[in-house]
Amino acid sequence: MLSDDLNRAEAQIARYPDHPEPGVLFRDISPLLADGTSLRAVTDAMYQPFAGEFDIVAGVEARGFLLAGTIAALAGTGVLPIRKAGKLPEPAASIEYTLEYGSARIEAPGVLYPGTRVLVVDDVLATGGTLTASQRLVRELGGELVGATVVLELEGLGGRDAVGDHVHSVFTAATA
Repeated sequence: MLSDDLNRAEAQIARYPDHPEPGVLFRDISPLLADGTSLRAVTDAMYQPFAGEFDIVAGVEARGFLLAGTIAALAGTGVLPIRKAGKLPEPAASIEYTLEYGSARIEAPGVLYPGTRVLVVDDVLATGGTLTASQRLVRELGGELVGATVVLELEGLGGRDAVGDHVHSVFTAATA
């Protein structure tokens, strides 16, 4: 059962039918991020299953940065930014992957020491392309993946199967 604050947070997730293309129901967590009580409740819920198990939080661009920064502050750790290609002057690692509407490349700086325990954070788990690529990137940098956490998991798109068992979602929703 969700707390009152988590119920409030979930109600703030906006729904946009037919975006970015017909038949897709886009969910936007921006209203949730703008509300301090909701942001705190959600990041607490994202962080708690992994408390004490990680040394750094990897945030996936762009909303993952906001969530990762908040979780890192709660946990007293740092943040590893996972960026879109071309944003870093000298990326230490780069991974190309397939996503729902094409392909993309992500990069990260070389700030991990071998064996650094990493929690990967993103906003939404859909098909799992971005989160799986982020996990591969962490491993390529020498990090030890402890898990992944998201605000919202869209069921029926295969994301959990792609990412594996070590993913925690605060909320789940049907794709339609």
